[in-house]
Amino acid sequence: MGPARGRGVGGVGGGREAEAAEVAAEAEAAGAARMAKSLEENGPRAPAAQGSLSGTRESLAPGPDAAAADELSSLGSDSETNGFAERRIDKFGFIVGSQGAEGADPNRSSGNSGGLEEVPLEVLRQRESKWLDMLNNWDKWMAKKHKKIRLRCQKGIPPSLRGRAWQYLSGGKVKLQQNPGKFDELDMSPGDPKWLDVIERDLHRQFPFHEMFVSRGGHGQQDLFRVLKAYTLYRPEEGYCQAQAPIAAVLLMHMPAEQAFWCLVQICEKYLPGYYSEKLEAIQLDGEILFSLLQKVSPVAHKHLSQQKIDPLLYMTEWFMCAFSRTLPWSSVLRVWDMFFCEGVKIIFRVGLVLLKQALGSPEKVRGCQGQYETIERLRSLSPKVMQEAFLVQEVVELPVTERQIEREHLIQLRRWQETRGELQCPSPPRLHGAKAILEAEPGPRPSLQPSPSIRLPLDTPLSGSKGKSKASKQVQREPREPARESGQRNQPPALSQAKAAAATGDASPPQDMPVQDPAPQDPQGSAPRDSAHHRSRESLTSQESEDTYL
Repeated sequence: MGPARGRGVGGVGGGREAEAAEVAAEAEAAGAARMAKSLEENGPRAPAAQGSLSGTRESLAPGPDAAAADELSSLGSDSETNGFAERRIDKFGFIVGSQGAEGADPNRSSGNSGGLEEVPLEVLRQRESKWLDMLNNWDKWMAKKHKKIRLRCQKGIPPSLRGRAWQYLSGGKVKLQQNPGKFDELDMSPGDPKWLDVIERDLHRQFPFHEMFVSRGGHGQQDLFRVLKAYTLYRPEEGYCQAQAPIAAVLLMHMPAEQAFWCLVQICEKYLPGYYSEKLEAIQLDGEILFSLLQKVSPVAHKHLSQQKIDPLLYMTEWFMCAFSRTLPWSSVLRVWDMFFCEGVKIIFRVGLVLLKQALGSPEKVRGCQGQYETIERLRSLSPKVMQEAFLVQEVVELPVTERQIEREHLIQLRRWQETRGELQCPSPPRLHGAKAILEAEPGPRPSLQPSPSIRLPLDTPLSGSKGKSKASKQVQREPREPARESGQRNQPPALSQAKAAAATGDASPPQDMPVQDPAPQDPQGSAPRDSAHHRSRESLTSQESEDTYL
């Protein structure tokens, strides 16, 4: 299986399977045929067309406009060093008012932020406090209050905690703890040359007007390359699919590379298994499932698409494989992903059904789409009101489509597939519907999720609670102490107590004017206050994490 066979589908930028090409060839209208032509092309090897994953008209080949292209690609994460410090960045990290963003991908510019749901600061702080409590006691909440987690995901995860919450919901945090050093091992490996070239060609096409990825060779593109290369080594039988790049890019906007890698693994193996395999059989099956569910949700839209003989692959491939990251306004993307990580692929189906219903769900809307080309264009240029954050989330939450219905349709379509095409050539593991199913399916003993402090010290610096310090403390406690020193410890001044509290929160070196004293011996009368102080310091330490402030 070589990279020239194509690693994307439909709107994602290239064909990958002969059967998908045959399905697309059945479209009779010239417009639909032009849309379906991308199914027959070799995505990563061919220049990316408009509407594909590229999102930019840049070419990697040097030419007369190479200097201008390099100047354009130098914006963003390295903006100050490249002389673009005056560029304004919106709260999501996208360059404000960029003409390229508005032309190539209107959903990535500030002009498409109308109807943005602004959460009052006081409400946001309350939500952050609630999420911190959940994340610091995650296993207990998942076991006993999963419904509450689902409701809070539907309201939206606070931006400061979104990256950490996604790791916990997806099980990526557990995978990281179960595989210490695995990502570093993959990162240091050279990788398969046939995939490295394809990945490098795709790097500049992922969100080219975001501050992380706009700079060629910047830290964002470097981390994206590391994550995608590591996955080709982790799952060499799958290799690299072009639709994985935007998924990994969204993850990298919210967490470091190692955490993003394990979240990508969970998406590919648990949430959307088989989506990125060579034959794309899973996405074809889900296209039939979506079309069957549409008959129940919107008979008018189902009838129109049936009459026009428009295959689901022509409009849903990019939606599902990229989890709507290339379709919706960014605020809506984040809300959809919040629910997706919690409830699973059901959310992706619901979003697709809502978009189809709103675009083609009434006779008046269908009258304006008398041909295949007009219908495809309608689905490609959806109304901003339909994609607006509050409206879309409310429709998705209220749509009556359950996991049981999806799995029932999956069995029906799988039986039809076997009757007409035989057995699946790339069988994939059963998908798990959301965070609770992933938690329950974790085999064997799993490590309890423990927060990590946000204060980072050098490796040779002793930390409070570390083994080295605990051993030293025990040795000190074994040594005989003078009675006068013991009484001095019990009656230590407040300044000295503050120094010990600072050491407990990760400040390894106390102020120079404060002498460092040995820890006091176990005292029944004084142990309770010391324990409570230690508990408070642990609380203040665990309420903040590196993931919390990683934007």
